[in-house]
Amino acid sequence: MKYIPRSAEKTLLEAIVAGKVVMILGARQVGKTTLVTQTLAKEKVAILNFDIELDRQRFLSASRLDPADALTRFGSPDILVIDEAQRIPETGRIIKGWYDRKLSCVFVLLGSSSLSLLDQSAEPLTGRNIKIPLPPLTFTEILAAESWYSPKMEPAALQADFAAQIDALLLERVVFGGYPEVVRSPKKEQLLLSLAGDYLLKDILHFGLVKTPEVLRKLLALLAHQCGALVSVHELSTTLGIARQTVERYLALLEDTYIIFRLPAFSMNPRKEITKSHKIFFWDTGIRNAILSDFSLSPTRSDIGMLWENWIIAEFAKRNLLSGSLSQLHFWRTRNGSEVDLVVRTNRAFAAYEIKWSAKKRATTAFTEEYKVPVTRISRTELDALLES
Repeated sequence: MKYIPRSAEKTLLEAIVAGKVVMILGARQVGKTTLVTQTLAKEKVAILNFDIELDRQRFLSASRLDPADALTRFGSPDILVIDEAQRIPETGRIIKGWYDRKLSCVFVLLGSSSLSLLDQSAEPLTGRNIKIPLPPLTFTEILAAESWYSPKMEPAALQADFAAQIDALLLERVVFGGYPEVVRSPKKEQLLLSLAGDYLLKDILHFGLVKTPEVLRKLLALLAHQCGALVSVHELSTTLGIARQTVERYLALLEDTYIIFRLPAFSMNPRKEITKSHKIFFWDTGIRNAILSDFSLSPTRSDIGMLWENWIIAEFAKRNLLSGSLSQLHFWRTRNGSEVDLVVRTNRAFAAYEIKWSAKKRATTAFTEEYKVPVTRISRTELDALLES
């Protein structure tokens, strides 16, 4: 299957040149290993996968040697890549010892959860590492791989000239998401159902962080049904029959494993505006749909509005993550019900977006009246904000 180039390639190459320990973090099957093998194809690279027992034993055996001798066990590579690095808790300590010896080798650690890799392996590497988060494919990355697309085209011209292709591509991505293998494969439903099963939760289950996995799956189903709604931890706690603290911990685990993310409220006027609430979205709408076993490609499916909102906000979140999280993402709602779906704040400037599947629905003017900032609509037929790189 054809490789889809990633915007993180440039960041990875810059990190390799910097010579620090590189950490690439993201959910399972998001393309971390492929990114490394494709980007560093011309380099002398050795790869260990700690999901494989033999590779774990080779690494631990080498760790007992002098660092200069240890690397000869792997062919004296210029770059040593360790996949699923969180599988061995002492990875960070061992790599720190090798790094501090100033060996002519760059170390790249891949982790399928920020939770495991950062908490267990990264602490010894403080000040010595560069972290690169890798989300599922963005729409821009997917679009760039289409034969009919040209990056030189203006968004308006692109949308006008290729309306049918873009419309079909949009609907497919909203339903099936952006996991690389899912994008390229004809067996999208089977792959997503496999991913949304225990595979994405593998680290949580492996480390025994959840006593009752079935409750975690029920929580995911509840979140999938109400993605984009204001989250009530009390309501989730009552529905699941578990303590509020347990719900909070499970939500944090799902965030740490790059399955969901929270969108906080935006406010500069607490008397009029909601300030402490959060909404929860899925990083990938394909995973959300797999949890509910609903892969309908109908543009009139009953949940298309919330699905579109989740997908668009996830697109902004992925781009922000890839750019170094330079912006803060929020939603805005007043106490009398006026709402803007997405507020993007960068330094002192911010932009606002109304996200509606149908262009016929009217956007609120309350945000513009309050902050003198225009609200840009993103609908199925109004895509300039989405198509801009």
